[in-house]
Amino acid sequence: MLRQLIRLTEHVPAAGSDALAVAVYADPEDHLISAKESGFEGVACVDDTARLLDVMCDVWSRTGEPWAKRWAIGLLEFVLWMQEPDGRWINFIFDWDGRRNTAGITSETGENFWHARALAGVSHAWLTFGDERAHDALMRGLDHAVTKPAPPDVRVLHMEVARRLIADAGKHTLLPALRHWAQEVAGAHAGDVLMNSPDERGIPHLWAHLQEGVLAEAGELLGDPELVAVAAKSADALWAPIVANGFDRPTVTPYDVACAIYSLDRLARVTGDAHWEDLAADARAWFDGRNPARLPVYDRERGRVADGLDEGRVSGNSGAEANIVGAEALFDDVVATAASHRAELVAEFPETSD
Repeated sequence: MLRQLIRLTEHVPAAGSDALAVAVYADPEDHLISAKESGFEGVACVDDTARLLDVMCDVWSRTGEPWAKRWAIGLLEFVLWMQEPDGRWINFIFDWDGRRNTAGITSETGENFWHARALAGVSHAWLTFGDERAHDALMRGLDHAVTKPAPPDVRVLHMEVARRLIADAGKHTLLPALRHWAQEVAGAHAGDVLMNSPDERGIPHLWAHLQEGVLAEAGELLGDPELVAVAAKSADALWAPIVANGFDRPTVTPYDVACAIYSLDRLARVTGDAHWEDLAADARAWFDGRNPARLPVYDRERGRVADGLDEGRVSGNSGAEANIVGAEALFDDVVATAASHRAELVAEFPETSD
């Protein structure tokens, strides 16, 4: 996946001489494609770039490789540049010259996914590299998360940022917010299943559904076993049957599957119950063919994750989100790639004396 993410990564000189962003989409020949789902959106966005920044912080922490730090700092430059003076983030750039999309519904500032993911990225960069610019951006943006309402699927991203800052940086002033948010998320359910918004009906959308994992870790940190129990009940009701049938749905994306893995991994760690570990392993196998198509979604030879399955067909496209969430779900593979393709990675992000 690192190889495909290299192919998708481009320089954005307007954001700084070292600034990098990741292209949203790529076709079967890996030609970059602009996002047009809500009108013309742009070529790259904070949503994806901040998520890749999060991954690269973990890659550097695991490997200590200078190229990983250079890649991460380049992504950070772009995310910092896209923050407005009021602390909120614009999402898309129209082109690689860096023209910002300030008015599109998937790009304008607000309490949304890209604001929350930017907070996750800059907080991780600050904790990993000690970059004070990242800390300043975090503090400017965090106030919006603390003081403004958000639906549960966005709120869980705020919770993960708060949990990380409390556990790793001792920012205990965020404990009241984390407790409040945890109760808010735990209270949004239909039967045992945690929902993505109060108005959602039926089975919740699987993409961005991280409630079970985030709530389990929050319960652990807050010393509240009831939150862990709520998370476990929801995972058994929602994820267990979906994983058992190999995600046998008309359309499935790597993001859907990665969300299952995220929560099952965390429930396994928090509870020590092998039930969750076994489910997580089965969910991971989706990438290698445990799916309705009986075909791999992760092409290990080319180093790319397809954008998903549609009516049993594997997509030929391979964009940012698919490869980023694939990297999160199959992180040990990412580390192995970092070792086996080191020369290629060093060539893309040359080592320096810094």
